[in-house]
Amino acid sequence: MSRLPKLALVGRPNVGKSALFNKICGKKIAIVDEAEGITRDRLYAETDLFGRRFEVIDTGGINPRSTAPFNEEIKRQAEIAIEEADTLVMVVDAHVGLTALDHEVAQILLRTSKPLCLAVNKIDNQSQEHLIYEFQSLGIQNKIAVSATQNWRIAELLETALAPLALQIEEEATGHPLKIAIVGRPNVGKSSLVNFLLDDQRCIVSPIPGTTRDSIDISFTHNGHDYTLIDTAGIRRKHAEHEVVDKFASIRTDRAIERADICLLMLDAQQGLTGQEKRIANQIEEAGKGCILLFNKWDLVKGFRMEHAIKGIESEASFLNHCPKIFMSAKTGRNVEKIFEEIQAVYENSQKRITTHQLNKFIEAAMQRNHPPMLMGKRLRIYYMAQVDIDPPKFIVFVNQPQLMVESYKKYLYNQFREAYGFTGVPIIMHLKGKDKSRQEKAEGAGTAHPPKIKTSTPEDLGEDDFDESFVWDGEDGSIN
Repeated sequence: MSRLPKLALVGRPNVGKSALFNKICGKKIAIVDEAEGITRDRLYAETDLFGRRFEVIDTGGINPRSTAPFNEEIKRQAEIAIEEADTLVMVVDAHVGLTALDHEVAQILLRTSKPLCLAVNKIDNQSQEHLIYEFQSLGIQNKIAVSATQNWRIAELLETALAPLALQIEEEATGHPLKIAIVGRPNVGKSSLVNFLLDDQRCIVSPIPGTTRDSIDISFTHNGHDYTLIDTAGIRRKHAEHEVVDKFASIRTDRAIERADICLLMLDAQQGLTGQEKRIANQIEEAGKGCILLFNKWDLVKGFRMEHAIKGIESEASFLNHCPKIFMSAKTGRNVEKIFEEIQAVYENSQKRITTHQLNKFIEAAMQRNHPPMLMGKRLRIYYMAQVDIDPPKFIVFVNQPQLMVESYKKYLYNQFREAYGFTGVPIIMHLKGKDKSRQEKAEGAGTAHPPKIKTSTPEDLGEDDFDESFVWDGEDGSIN
């Protein structure tokens, strides 16, 4: 199967590559800041030009003489992007003018013999277009004056860059790949796991916390299944976000969780479960995403059995009991293969549907085992239960009066439901729907009580305002809110 053509944006630091990347993609993917060295790993995104699909790669700035952190790693990432790209766009800064470093980068790109054009950035209007002639000595034939901030002549740049390449790919992959976000605190091994899975130094790895800043999407196939891995920046505590870049990175991670299908919450096995991981787990739960716990660096733990660790986690954070747990090592590859088995299992659970008949049998059996308590002379009655959505699974419970559902009985029903149907790794959302008051009053006046009918089985027909009360697992003490 053929693939999309790849276009790489290359240049020295701080010439506007990431701003141009965002404009080409039509959304803010890369972090843009005036400081040098913000982009470290190479970023990929699919986009199109007048219906023609292609892949664009953003790279870190090339500066062989820089003393900035991770400079060698950034240079290596850019070299890999240049090697795998089909066409290259060198970006320069029209306001700064031609520099010796621009000459060095141009020589590197010209030696590849790949299609190459020059984007003279930060030219905001036609009156400044003459500034491109200063860059004649670079030896690049195709030069386009552009402005990433003003979105000026970017389409013309892309047309020039893509012109030498073959047109569309011959066939598209069927279906959509599962999006897997790898999240956690800084320096727990997220990028190391990505590199091991891909068998490639795809992401810069360092013992320094905060090495990864952007959310990096990587597509790959494993055992016939297509995935998009999203390597994210470590989520810091709010008071630890000293730089603006840290705040941007945190926002990118929040968005990665929102657009992911399943989240891999990675922890350091030596440090155990911290309050920060609990907060991240709550964030994943609130977003309605599947969650798998990865305890990395297990190879460094000595004198502690895995079974004891699991019991400790379940007693310390019972709200994570439904999440699969893998004790692994991204460095040695121990138990890494199990990750994909759990991903498929969690995804299948997120798509699982239970018939209304099965749910009603469950409710009947649960109420027979443990009747709802009396509250001010009244007892809760549950008429129906129906599933109305998947991913995450959502259910409606029709009752006589929602206020009679006490917290202890909510927790009981939740635990019984998990025991009966599992839904491993997936949050469960339940809505309470009370009996229509006017109908209830008429029924009580006539001496009969008729349960409400379910007139829909889709979430589109029932909005949030139609429910008297909703409860989900709150993620703190294992109860249902």
